[in-house]
Amino acid sequence: MRFTVNGSPRDVDPARSPTLLAALRDQLGITGPKLSCDHGECGACTVRLDGELVYACLSLTAACEGTQVQTVEGLANGNALHPLQESFITHDAAQCGFCTPGQLLAAATLLEQKPHPTDDEIRAAMSGNLCRCGTYPKIIAAIRAVADGAGGAP
Repeated sequence: MRFTVNGSPRDVDPARSPTLLAALRDQLGITGPKLSCDHGECGACTVRLDGELVYACLSLTAACEGTQVQTVEGLANGNALHPLQESFITHDAAQCGFCTPGQLLAAATLLEQKPHPTDDEIRAAMSGNLCRCGTYPKIIAAIRAVADGAGGAP
């Protein structure tokens, strides 16, 4: 079967990888989405499926035929990082980095839907992504900087 990942058509065998996460990682070598809880509770596997945030560990590969999948690898524009990626670096919002791909996709989706969110709206939008390092204040600051037009500046 075929779906598009980060703008490129890709073929996968759903029999080899029943979940979208397994297909992305095991068949396509895309390592941004992470396997952590495997129950849709932590957000480490977050991707965008036809523009909507989903947990790839709960998404069936067979149901993704013909869809558009975006992973964190698809946020950058070539070698130029997305403003959120720059801001996460500047604000030290990624300590161990395990949750960062899901956090970035959730933040990008929020800012596309609501370019100037309140801090409460940021917290609500990010609530599906857990950070075991506890960098929540830095994550909010990084998102706030981009929303306020400060980009990567602290």
